[in-house]
Amino acid sequence: MASERYPVHHNGIYRNLPTFDPSITGLSAVITGANGISGFHTLRVLLESPQRWSTIYALSRRPPPRQMLALLSESQRSRVRHVAVDFLEDPAKIAQILRSADIKADYIFFYSYLQPTPSPGAAVWSNAEELVKVNSALLDNFLQAITLANITPKRFLLQTGAKHYGVQIGRVRSPAIESDPYLSHLEPNFYYPQEESLFNYCKANNTTSWNIIRPAWVLGAVNNAQMNALLPIAIYSAVQAHKGEPISFPSDWETWQYEGYHSTALLTGYLSEWAVLEEKAKDQAFNAQDTSPVSWDRFYEALTRWFGVEKGVVPPEEDTTKYEESIGKAGADTPMGYGPPIVHRTTFKLVDWASKPENRAAWLDLQRKSNGQLTDNPFDDVQENFAFGDQAFRKVPSLSMNKARRLGWTGFVDTFESLFETYSEMGVLGMLPRLKVDRSNRLSEYP
Repeated sequence: MASERYPVHHNGIYRNLPTFDPSITGLSAVITGANGISGFHTLRVLLESPQRWSTIYALSRRPPPRQMLALLSESQRSRVRHVAVDFLEDPAKIAQILRSADIKADYIFFYSYLQPTPSPGAAVWSNAEELVKVNSALLDNFLQAITLANITPKRFLLQTGAKHYGVQIGRVRSPAIESDPYLSHLEPNFYYPQEESLFNYCKANNTTSWNIIRPAWVLGAVNNAQMNALLPIAIYSAVQAHKGEPISFPSDWETWQYEGYHSTALLTGYLSEWAVLEEKAKDQAFNAQDTSPVSWDRFYEALTRWFGVEKGVVPPEEDTTKYEESIGKAGADTPMGYGPPIVHRTTFKLVDWASKPENRAAWLDLQRKSNGQLTDNPFDDVQENFAFGDQAFRKVPSLSMNKARRLGWTGFVDTFESLFETYSEMGVLGMLPRLKVDRSNRLSEYP
């Protein structure tokens, strides 16, 4: 009953957030992967409540970049204790680092993730077995280390994602619900062994309960934005605007009008705080989604306004012979276990667009004219920085929020507003040119 007796509150564009019992004070938290999109934004959420969260340990191989720390106030920065640690090290060594830092943890939020580079030309998640090997080791080593260091949290939260439901494999049931089965018979997925490791840890430490959070495409501003799938589309829009050219949609009409859903990292951070503090939410998995539909049709309209694309939008190609088709798996090889394959159609790929010298040159020109504000150059590694953008155009099923809603979660953000906030903060971080307008229309305000 941490929040149900208290009225909800708003924080800027984030609406209907839980208010917690004011007697919950002096908590300590460990956030691993604190430099990533999800880890950094959960850090920001906890820092908003200094009475509730008095000490926060940020664990990562490197400290958060100076630009990201600048998004925090001075008082917030003073409450973050960074501890440099590599979870691929021996658990005994990790434990020694944790003991040396005198870490105490009432709650642990685990966001550590490594994305091994796939073979040249291969899909971003094609190296499934390597993903399992590396990311299972991250969690297993950490769980062994906190045991050796005698750190026993009240709750351990693990974030995985929508790939739990096999969205990267083929046709899935929609909406996805938390009780949908494991799909390890179709493809290796490190989420499953990670969950089993956490369950076993909690059984062995019966004072620790668990939560699992499963977002879809995560939105948020951090310097390490390899998996921020909508960043490449912003880069594309900025360059096209600078060249005086329109932005073209690379997929078909069905995708153009498809209602997609995203997971704003800050809102997922609020959900994660709510989950660990609510007794009734213990030992439960929750989907995480904004519940704010976004079609590419309306999103491209917003991009023209935000980045000043005066030539407007080129809608999907009507001549079907001009599409390149990628045909997925069918029947028993899909999460549904039956049905035809999903066909993804494209007229061009962002990776190929970014490989053209004239687009790199346009970005360099934007940098020269930015008076030192635009510091990042994603064109230095096209495959790493644009491949996830191409994945963003694939249709992903919605994640049901019924379970969290039933237990009392009511948080909401308009994804158009959170995207505008993300791109604006990326401008501060030197990742994008500054936006041409000072606010976003809400979805309800568009024509």
